[in-house]
Amino acid sequence: MLKLDLSYAKLNEEIISYQDQVSEAHKWLHEKTGKGNDFVGWVEWPNTYDKEEFERILKVSEKLKGKFDVLLVCGIGGSYLGARAANEMIRGLYPEDGPEVIFIGNTFSNTYLSQVLKHIEGKDVVLNVISKSGTTTETSVSFRIFKQYIENKYGKEEAKERIIATTDKHKGTLKELADKEGYEEFVVPDDIGGRFSVFTAVGLLPLALAGVDIKALMEGAKMAYNDYSSDNLLENDAYKYAVARRILENEGYKSEMFVTYNLQLTMVAEWWKQLFGESEGKDQKGIFPTIYCLVGDGEAEEGKDGKGLLPTSACFSTDLHSLGQFIQEGSKVLYETLFLIDNMPEDITFPSDEENLDNMNYLAGKQVSWVNEMAMKGTLKAHSDNGNVPNILVNLEDNSAKAFGYMIYFFFKACGMSCYLLGVNPFNQPGVEVYKKEMFKLLGKN
Repeated sequence: MLKLDLSYAKLNEEIISYQDQVSEAHKWLHEKTGKGNDFVGWVEWPNTYDKEEFERILKVSEKLKGKFDVLLVCGIGGSYLGARAANEMIRGLYPEDGPEVIFIGNTFSNTYLSQVLKHIEGKDVVLNVISKSGTTTETSVSFRIFKQYIENKYGKEEAKERIIATTDKHKGTLKELADKEGYEEFVVPDDIGGRFSVFTAVGLLPLALAGVDIKALMEGAKMAYNDYSSDNLLENDAYKYAVARRILENEGYKSEMFVTYNLQLTMVAEWWKQLFGESEGKDQKGIFPTIYCLVGDGEAEEGKDGKGLLPTSACFSTDLHSLGQFIQEGSKVLYETLFLIDNMPEDITFPSDEENLDNMNYLAGKQVSWVNEMAMKGTLKAHSDNGNVPNILVNLEDNSAKAFGYMIYFFFKACGMSCYLLGVNPFNQPGVEVYKKEMFKLLGKN
C-alpha cells in the first residue's frame, strides 16, 4: 500500500548500521520504557481502540446525517490538522457529497471568523469543539462566538443536539461546560498527544460526520501496525525512513522539505510538519518543518533543545516557480521527501485546438495527470542529478480512507523512531508553552 524509495537519497552511511539503535528504540516504543512513555498509547491503538466509543461515533454521525449543511470543527494543532488532512485528501477540496467542513478555533484572525459567520448564514450547522483542557485560547475564543451563534439560531435545547464536545474524560473546563450544557461527549485519551490523535475521536468524529469511511481508515491503520511491527530494518520501511533522516542530518542537511504534487494534499504536508516539528525539535536538535504552500497553521514536533531537522513543505509544481531556484542552486541545506499518490481520481484530457495559437497542441490528448507526473520526474532528475539534492520518495497506492490510515501510522512510527534515534522526547512540547505565557501576560489572564 505504501512504498519507500531511498535510491535518490544519497546516503553516505549504511541503513543497516543503525540496527542495534533501532532495536533498542523499538523496545522503548512497544514496552513503554523510553522518554515520554506516558504518551505512547497510539502505538497499540489500531488494536486497542475503544470499540464502544467507535460505535457511538458511527451512531451519532448517522443520527445527524442530513440535518446540517456545514460542520464546524473547532480546534487547533493536533485537534484539527489530522481531520483536515484526511478530509481534503479523501474527499477533495470541493466535495460534491456530504457537508461542507470549516475549521475554526485555529486562529485569532478577526476577518476569518467574521467571514465564516457570514458564510454560514441561512445554513444548518453542527459544531464539534475539541480541546482536552478546554483552556486553549484560540479554540476557546472561537467556541464562545459560535456557541452563542448556534444558541441564538436554534435555541438552547436544539443547540445541545448540534454541539458535540471532544475533551478529557474526567476533568477540565470544557468537560465541565459540556456536562452542564448536556452536550454529547467523546474522549481525548490520556496517553495520546494531540499530534498523534487522528485515530481517536479527535479525528474520527469529524471525519464520520463528514461522511468519511472511518471503518476503512482504521483497517488501514491496523494493516500498517502489522507491517511495521518488526524492529528488523530490512523489513520496516517506517524505520528505514527514520534512519535516513538521521543520516542526512549527520551529513549537514538541517531542513527536510515535504513535497506534494497535488493541492488536495497540502494539509497532509501541514499535518506532517506538525508531527515531526513538534516532536523532534528539542535540545538544540531536530529538522525544522515549515511549509510554503501554506494553508493553515500547525505546531512543529521535532524542534527541542537545539536539536532536530527543520521540516518544510511545498506543493509542486506551484512552488517551483518561487522556490525552485534556491532548491536547484542555492545553499545545500535541505533534502526533499516526495509524497506521491499513484492513483488519484478525476483526470482531465488536454484538448486539441485547431488554431493552436498557444502552441500547446503537443500536449493534445494527454491526461493532465501524465503532465503532472512528467513534471515530477523532470524535477526529481534536475534536483537529484544536477542540483545534488537528496530525495526520498514515499508512494501511496491511492487516496482512500484505508490508504490514509495506513500512511498516518507509517509516519507515526517513523516519527517516534526518528526522535528516539536523535535522543529527544518525541511527546512533549515545552517550547510551545513559552509563547503562551507571554501572550497570557499581554491578554491579562490571571
